[in-house]
Amino acid sequence: MGGLEEIRNEAVDLENIPIEEVFEQLKCTRQGLTSDEGAQRVEIFGLNKLEEKKESKVLKFLGFMWNPLSWVMEMAAIMAIALANGGGKPPDWQDFVGIIVLLVINSTISFIEENNAGNAAAALMANLAPKTKVLRDGRWGEQEASILVPGDIVSIKLGDIVPADARLLEGDPLKIDQSGLTGESLPVTKNPGDEVFSGSTCKQGEIEAVVIATGVHTFFGKAAHLVDSTNQVGHFQQVLTAIGNFCIVSIAVGIVIEIIVMFPIQRRKYRAGIENLLVLLIGGIPIAMPTVLSVTMAIGSHKLSQQGAITKRMTAIEELAGMDVLCSDKTGTLTLNKLSVDKNLVEVFAKGVDKEHVLLLAARASRVENQDAIDACMVGMLADPKEARAGIREVHFLPFNPTDKRTALTYIDAEGNWHRASKGAPEQIITLCNCKEDVKRKVHSVIEKYAERGLRSLAVARQEVPEKSKDSPGGPWQFIGLLPLFDPPRHDSAETIRKALVLGVNVKMITDCFHHQRELRQRGEGSTMGYRTENTPWPSSTGAGLPHTVQRQEQLP
Repeated sequence: MGGLEEIRNEAVDLENIPIEEVFEQLKCTRQGLTSDEGAQRVEIFGLNKLEEKKESKVLKFLGFMWNPLSWVMEMAAIMAIALANGGGKPPDWQDFVGIIVLLVINSTISFIEENNAGNAAAALMANLAPKTKVLRDGRWGEQEASILVPGDIVSIKLGDIVPADARLLEGDPLKIDQSGLTGESLPVTKNPGDEVFSGSTCKQGEIEAVVIATGVHTFFGKAAHLVDSTNQVGHFQQVLTAIGNFCIVSIAVGIVIEIIVMFPIQRRKYRAGIENLLVLLIGGIPIAMPTVLSVTMAIGSHKLSQQGAITKRMTAIEELAGMDVLCSDKTGTLTLNKLSVDKNLVEVFAKGVDKEHVLLLAARASRVENQDAIDACMVGMLADPKEARAGIREVHFLPFNPTDKRTALTYIDAEGNWHRASKGAPEQIITLCNCKEDVKRKVHSVIEKYAERGLRSLAVARQEVPEKSKDSPGGPWQFIGLLPLFDPPRHDSAETIRKALVLGVNVKMITDCFHHQRELRQRGEGSTMGYRTENTPWPSSTGAGLPHTVQRQEQLP
């Protein structure tokens, strides 16, 4: 394991050496690691996550007593027992005890609520840990990204967040968005052999990669370490600090004036003067305000927790109360992200082709492993998922990307003939097949019919490849059919939006259809993709009748 120790200490440069040497240095193969090897390497490299700062519970508790308002209260407590001990009278224990009790109550409430919220948030984050496709024991499986170690083989595809620093293996180039790490505004192209950084996002393509660095040793981990000490002060703390500073300045001015008047001018006795100063000190601050605010926010935090919300910082409640716009994704947020196809609604456009064959071609143009939601739906519609590759030999698979908006498979049938099958956005498939105007009108008519029922459209095409080469253009594409995709809304989406509107929060849905509609409008084609662009109620057939109409086209810039 000596070589692995050098890699952990970054004595070996795995970023610039040839990819075959990377495997030699990592003592692994393209078949990935075994579970036992992974466990052994975790002992060497640690888990693939950033170091968590250990915070003292005692210091955290005392921290709630360290703010301007608390300083004034603590000053008053000290004055009540220390400076007032004169004139033959005992210290003012009543004021001292009262002030200390208020301080302790305030700190205790804040500490308990934030500590419980922190524990709940930690448990939630454990359940929401990033997942990744990793090759272990010769099988692909979805695992938590935290178990990754150098030498693991992972799969990266469109939409995935790169789970660790890795070197790309053989395949088509990727488009990687690493703006959060490097500040580059546009995705960069990563070719086989290039390094991709943990935390960046795949915007186009699909490829396998070998992990070369994890956790704090990644580019992201090193960057996070540089900003680890940054503390952001919320609006609520800023307001309290401003109030506290104003009280301190006002009291200080008042004390100076009172000392000058009482002692040099009026020549009062020491104890009488101190008692007056104590009254000014305690009366000059809203002594119960921190406690009242803590109790109020604790009650709010408790009510939020009953509804499944976790408040890690109680002051975030006040900041959340100022929200006036709620931006939401659609797929998987407002909907279940569980796609299905109604076979009865499948439209066939090619002669001699039935609906089952349209579904088969769509399944062939899909991944049979490492699938996204659409690919899983297409393959799952077959009687047996193995039919997607039965009797054919895969030559090349084109993964989905935002430019082409389609997938495609080049394959060889049992007779040795080459074919391609493609599925994707109807407009892209129409352009690919160079459809005639009458076919376009029929396709658009079917899309609008699907849209009236809240269904998205997926087009399917096929092509002969007489040149028998994966890089050849092939013969003319043939438009085969349209599939209706249904993604049902979540059961609570309607009620959530209704409550937000009642509370005065404007709800906006942000999804890729906006960009597509903008493109269509710029080209003067209007709405043709099956997305509602008028004041259309959410389809009641979904059982989630939204309380408002969906206005999309009008809101486009």
